[in-house]
Amino acid sequence: MSLQGKVALVTGAASGIGEQCARKLAAQGAAVVIADLNLANAQKVAGDIEASGGKALAVSMDVTSEEAVEAGIAQAVSKLGGIDVLVSNAGIQIVNPIENYAFADWKKMLAIHLDGAFLTTKAAIRHMYASGKGGSIIYMGSVHSHEASKLKSAYVTAKHGLLGLARVVAKEGGPRGVRANVVCPGFVRTPLVDKQIPEQAKELGITEAQVVKDVMLKETVDGEFTTVDDVANTVAFLAGFESAALTGQSIVVSHGWFMQ
Repeated sequence: MSLQGKVALVTGAASGIGEQCARKLAAQGAAVVIADLNLANAQKVAGDIEASGGKALAVSMDVTSEEAVEAGIAQAVSKLGGIDVLVSNAGIQIVNPIENYAFADWKKMLAIHLDGAFLTTKAAIRHMYASGKGGSIIYMGSVHSHEASKLKSAYVTAKHGLLGLARVVAKEGGPRGVRANVVCPGFVRTPLVDKQIPEQAKELGITEAQVVKDVMLKETVDGEFTTVDDVANTVAFLAGFESAALTGQSIVVSHGWFMQ
């Protein structure tokens, strides 16, 4: 399941889970497109990968803009020759009880998570079809693709939506060699999660330590956070899986927080 000679585009790849996914794919031989709003950070990650002997390209991409997505993917195809793997990872988090959830925040959350997944898929899959080689599309879901938590109405809705999108793409793309799957991590200790700890403590009326122990890690089998390496290894496995035997699926990586 080598990625040698493949081109992989990862959104939200300038930091966190996306960055580690890009580094892992590059280490396995893929030329990696670091797509992110923060072009300076994307260029730094791309530079690190190239300094380590890999091949990388940084592109500026706002995944909520069709024009930006089309331009970024066109740039990647022009410079690297195609797109074999898409990792739709860009995402944010905004927590609030639903009665206080601003409609603007709801729309922003769905735009980044769902519109971004749709737009990048639409742009990338055309190149996968045209190449005749197919490809692999991987959506970054969450345990919240299957479960709900308080304060996360928009996030849970968006992550559930990725399951439906992946299944449709798997059915449409299957005859042309395109696979689509969703990786569903548990809580990963990134800045995105660290930001939630005081926010949830305030809303739930508990201490930050209780948020970690009784909310984020309570259902795990070992009391451990999921790591960026856990997620990146799963993404690399799906990226390199060569047949449609594994498509339209959600792979939960959560230390047992959720069990299918």
